[in-house]
Amino acid sequence: MKKTQIAAQLYSFREFIKTPEAVEETFRKLHEMGYEAVQLSSSLAPMPEEQLRGLLDRYSLFPCTSHEQALQIFNEPEKVIEHLQKLHVTHVAYPGPHQALTSLEETVAWAKRLNECAIQFKNAGIILAYHNHHGEFFKFGGKTILELLYENAPEMEGEIDTFWVQRGGGCPVEWIRRLDKRMKVLHIKDYGLERKDPNAFWSVECVMRPIGEGTLNWKTILNTAEECGVEWFVVEHDGNCPDPFASFRTSLEFLKTHFVTA
Repeated sequence: MKKTQIAAQLYSFREFIKTPEAVEETFRKLHEMGYEAVQLSSSLAPMPEEQLRGLLDRYSLFPCTSHEQALQIFNEPEKVIEHLQKLHVTHVAYPGPHQALTSLEETVAWAKRLNECAIQFKNAGIILAYHNHHGEFFKFGGKTILELLYENAPEMEGEIDTFWVQRGGGCPVEWIRRLDKRMKVLHIKDYGLERKDPNAFWSVECVMRPIGEGTLNWKTILNTAEECGVEWFVVEHDGNCPDPFASFRTSLEFLKTHFVTA
């Protein structure tokens, strides 16, 4: 892994990017922290694409990918394409279902529509990928929603999220291998355990952790990802994190110490 392949996911800073001035301050902090790339987000304060592009350039942050609104990707892909082209972004993720998926038929129809969208994005020179949470491990007809998606949307790439796969009962390494050469962006955050009551042994719940502070096997995950063609490793801590800047600093330092080779 090269340091230039590590990106910061901006949705994690949604409480800190509500105005253009706050966006600039967040970019400044990420740049000083050592990040060289970011994943854009629909949570960014509204501003002309030229202004956003200028801020990215000012702080030497490469927009390797984006998360845009799911409903707009689904219903108005041409508007998303126009927005991304102005930003020179060639990869975008549908961030999760914008509708309740309650049956096999509904899920298959949803997946086929996403495949149509992926083709439209591809024709515009943009990759459309899918970002999962844990709900996609619900099953219809013996298959998870995630399996049904990739079977019925062959033009969609993946954007596997290590925490949410683990939370859903899946195996991050297995899913990276399933999407061999079909995934350029991987979301990385750790899976931790926390006691709700420190004095009650069984009162355990799962929580997001900075990379290296949880239970995931990062050597196997990251080695597998590189073998399978992942190009961008997007650090994320999108839960209720009181200080995402501290979390992102911890994650980056862990990756630099143990996995960055250049």
